[in-house]
Amino acid sequence: MKNQFIKRVFCTCGLGVLMILSIPSCKLDEYNPVSLAEEEVLRDFNGFRSFQSNIYTGLWGTLISMPYGIVSEVGTDLWTSPTNSVSNRQVMAYEEFTNNFNLVTNTWDYAWSSIKDCNKTIQIAPLIKDGNAADIKTLVAEAKVMRAYYYSVLVAQFGPIPLVTTDDPVKNLNPVRNSVAEIYTQIISDLTTAAQDLSVTPYQGNLQRVTKKSALGLLARAYAQGGGEGLMEGTKSYWLRAKEVAEDLILNKGAYGATMYTDFAQVFASANNRNNAEALFTAYGLNPYSPSYDVATSNNKPNLYLHYYPSLDNAFGAGTDLFKRAAGSNTSNAYYGRLNQSFIAPTKYLINCFNATYDKRWENSFVTAFTNYSGEQAKASNPTPPGPANVTYASATVTLTAAMCTKYGINPAFIGQKIYPYADVDAKNASANATWQYIPKVWPKGATTGATSALVAVANANVHPYPLDVDEDRFFAFLSKDQLSPEDKALRKYAVVNINDLFDPADPTGAKYKNPTGNGLTPISMANLFPALSKFNHNFDGGWLGGNFQQKLGNIMVMRMAEVYLLAAEATLKSGGNGGVAAGYLNELRKRACRNPADFNAGTGMMLSSATMNDVFDEYARELCGEFNRWALLKRHKAFETRLAQYNGRASASFNPAKHYNRPIPFSFLNTINNGNEFGNNGY
Repeated sequence: MKNQFIKRVFCTCGLGVLMILSIPSCKLDEYNPVSLAEEEVLRDFNGFRSFQSNIYTGLWGTLISMPYGIVSEVGTDLWTSPTNSVSNRQVMAYEEFTNNFNLVTNTWDYAWSSIKDCNKTIQIAPLIKDGNAADIKTLVAEAKVMRAYYYSVLVAQFGPIPLVTTDDPVKNLNPVRNSVAEIYTQIISDLTTAAQDLSVTPYQGNLQRVTKKSALGLLARAYAQGGGEGLMEGTKSYWLRAKEVAEDLILNKGAYGATMYTDFAQVFASANNRNNAEALFTAYGLNPYSPSYDVATSNNKPNLYLHYYPSLDNAFGAGTDLFKRAAGSNTSNAYYGRLNQSFIAPTKYLINCFNATYDKRWENSFVTAFTNYSGEQAKASNPTPPGPANVTYASATVTLTAAMCTKYGINPAFIGQKIYPYADVDAKNASANATWQYIPKVWPKGATTGATSALVAVANANVHPYPLDVDEDRFFAFLSKDQLSPEDKALRKYAVVNINDLFDPADPTGAKYKNPTGNGLTPISMANLFPALSKFNHNFDGGWLGGNFQQKLGNIMVMRMAEVYLLAAEATLKSGGNGGVAAGYLNELRKRACRNPADFNAGTGMMLSSATMNDVFDEYARELCGEFNRWALLKRHKAFETRLAQYNGRASASFNPAKHYNRPIPFSFLNTINNGNEFGNNGY
């Protein structure tokens, strides 16, 4: 298809009046044939403002959902497959990688489509017949931020690509690639201008819109990524400019409306999801309590979280003994959601980055203790609670039998004792389409009557206590980061697996988990477990798409202030700066991650006196694992060969530096232009 009409449907959703795009396919030459009627609408400020909302649609649709969420993280030193059958092997292990792989194609398509809308917003702004000039200036600045963001994704993933900055009604069917330097020059120009034109507060108080701090944060990131390409701005390296921008944002964060929480536990606290003070730039999920939800037609309900969780059904069976409620089928488990993917598990390197004795980022990022849940709140608040929440405290309680103890290697001295649920959910109907919200509270340890008066609200019900007490009775299985002896395990009434024992000792890089058969574990099915990244598993009021447990509605941060400290440390070292100065930036993150303030000292290892690039890589892993940046980080340091060989043998085996530093240009794009052969597919 050379020309394709893209229907625009006006829908009250998200950003006020949001124009939802129905895009069968997106490609460079698809600039809409524009009718006179549409042109007249876009000359009116209200029509222009409505159209401008399109600049955000691609962000939530794919770039901060499962496709880009996977593409931007896997194939690195942090993530591997939990099984021998590698899912998404094209990006996980660089195997059978062709130019029609859907996750890469989706990333390309949505970014290109959104760039087109950014270009048109910028181009028609001078033609608006009414409206306030300051408002128009702000909306244009937002479009420049978003265009820069989409281009930063594309150039990092695909390398040299066409730089298109105008909405040309004449389709260019013979596109030519611009250099990486030209693309970064445009990105820097857009972000610099936008930072000057945007306010500290979002337009019309709408937190879904980018602001000055968004532009500055992305500017520091873009300079760093361009620094990895060896780019210069006059006599200054991009690395030095990254350092300057990051330091300015840190030193003047109050003036820019930026902040960083003093406690890492606050970053992913449920109450902070919709209005996160640390966020510089956020992809906002649909609000099921807004009347607009039920008329939304956009595909913006991501399912990223479930790819990072193990299959509890395969490990324990679907409600057979210890695990009372299956999680593999839809609308079954109102605490975990639907866990039927299990594609992505942490490498041993990532796990070993955390000194969990002192660093609370461990349990605030990963789930390693597994539990049952009750629904006493739901039963009290609903005459007929929905099935997933219709769970009594008694039915969620496990009484250990001899068969269970034998099967899971639990000391038979605990036969007849009980394991109680950790969480209890309420059930609240949000809307016709989002339906039920399952809002959790926690049963305190020792409160075993099942009376809802004992329940307590916690910052994030996915977070469990660490270390798990020897006499803990609210969890039926635990993956221990510390290597527990058989004698240690015998003191606990729950099943215990040492995390190190999940890995295949034949792989020195720590990227291969054991097979689910003949692995020496008790039982062997426990090989289906691994630490689960919980950052995207939203289970708060407003975070559930109650009719589909695979999808969650919470916000996902595109960038947060902690990254600026990491960029400052990284750019300091890369621009010839002092390791002590770099350590100072890392220490800000390490200090707030301490379990106790007294832990922040050199003796515990939490305080650095000087930092190296390895320290920077490790701190990025601890702070931002899973948050859309690891692949770009390794690319800008040309670090795939060394770090994959050391930490991810699976990916290292097939990684080819001659082509894998860029993704393949999608076949769907090449097939719609006249010069596909000349344009090339990056060697794939």
